[in-house]
Amino acid sequence: MAFDVESSKPLTAIVIGTGFSGLGMAVGLKKAGIDSFVILERAAAVGGTWRDNHYPGCACDVQSHLYSFSFEPNPEWTRRYARQPEIEAYLQKAANKYALMQHVRFGANVVEARFDEGAALWQVKTADGRVFSAQMLISGMGGLSNPAYPKLPGIEHFRGKAFHSAAWDHSYDLAGKRVAVIGTGASAIQFVPQIVGQVAQLDLYQRTPPWIVPKPDRPISETERHWFKRLPLLQRFFRLGIYCAMETRVLGFVLNPKLMLLVQKLALSHIARQIKAPELRKKVTPDYTIGCKRVLISNDYYPALTRANVDVVTDAIREVREHSIITNDGIERPIDAIIYGTGFSIQTMIPRGMMFGRKGVDLVDVWTQGPQAYLGAAVPGFPNLFMLMGPNTGLGHTSQVYMIESQIHYVLDCLRTMRRQGAAAVEVRPEVYQRFNEGLQKQLVNTIWASGCKSWYVNDNGRNTTLWPGFTFRFRSKTRRFKASDYVLEKAPASVIA
Repeated sequence: MAFDVESSKPLTAIVIGTGFSGLGMAVGLKKAGIDSFVILERAAAVGGTWRDNHYPGCACDVQSHLYSFSFEPNPEWTRRYARQPEIEAYLQKAANKYALMQHVRFGANVVEARFDEGAALWQVKTADGRVFSAQMLISGMGGLSNPAYPKLPGIEHFRGKAFHSAAWDHSYDLAGKRVAVIGTGASAIQFVPQIVGQVAQLDLYQRTPPWIVPKPDRPISETERHWFKRLPLLQRFFRLGIYCAMETRVLGFVLNPKLMLLVQKLALSHIARQIKAPELRKKVTPDYTIGCKRVLISNDYYPALTRANVDVVTDAIREVREHSIITNDGIERPIDAIIYGTGFSIQTMIPRGMMFGRKGVDLVDVWTQGPQAYLGAAVPGFPNLFMLMGPNTGLGHTSQVYMIESQIHYVLDCLRTMRRQGAAAVEVRPEVYQRFNEGLQKQLVNTIWASGCKSWYVNDNGRNTTLWPGFTFRFRSKTRRFKASDYVLEKAPASVIA
């Protein structure tokens, strides 16, 4: 296949994305003495999901001191749970501090990546026609990057304003408007309380209510920030304490799901305290075991639903008209705007027609049962391709950054191994890949996520392709060292050596 390569000399690595995964990987490459790489970013600034998601009230649900790079502690966090502007600024600061901007190619939306077997190189093409060539391709495309939209009958006839929470239109004035919010996930419970005081009417269309527990958030005082800055070791111990506390949640999610009933009592008490009307309380009380879907944290969502201008609608949408929505019960509600709080396309993290391995095989055709990888990173038939935050590396209990850093260490150890052994390509052995994923699925059978609800963790085949079933320190142990015996290592082709 012919490509007009941007550089005449192939790079060591191409990294896709500038979120925590992409930037963390780039820092790792720099620290390893590797400067021959580019970071392809489809937007015009770094930040990943924390750049794209800027809806009102956007914040993290993991404590700030743990939801950050271990090599780049931030003593200046102003809240226990950082808000979007602070996290985006943190990532931008890291990119500048580690001189990563010179490696970033903005407006580089990857549309195709092919492995050239003859040269043992990845050829990556962007939408604007640029082409990059490198020995290794590292995907830092997070799962929360491509918004999911529901299929609403008649939506093409709607004449009002419509946008997704991940593409919030701040130029649209919500004051006095009749707004329909579709979805009650993690984003919706954050932005609904922020806009409810502006709109004339807010109709919240709920398919399944989420379990919500109190959010132990508060400002971090100047005194605390002073001591964290003056005594870095103190901040590291604080971070370790948060990590250890959050790891205990695995006991309920994986080892003994009955323990989640204690958390469920807390959530029910939270509803009882904040909602007095029996009918509304019934609407927002889930009928599945807590933890089966993502557990959310909020102190202001339930009070927002009790306002006079809010209606929680549990009937399914039958039709969308030019200026209204009709539900299955026949009620027509006039609206001026629709805001989608419907999450992201997790199960199609890499779309068809984008990633091609040996013999031009599309990655989607390999994933017939859904996305899977060895250690969430490698797939047979796709040499030198590594995914960060790949299949089954998601978490329901602690910081995703911990998993990302584990995988970064693994990829760097792979590069060192390749250099020591003079390998041009590494490819995970099919039997290793299969054994690992079969083991994962067996572990997932008895977890809380398999207790009967329908969630975005599980695909249409009933396979949990998203979550890691256990302690994160177990994952770190598995990724601590790149085992060459798990892979086929190939020497450089004669044409490349020549």
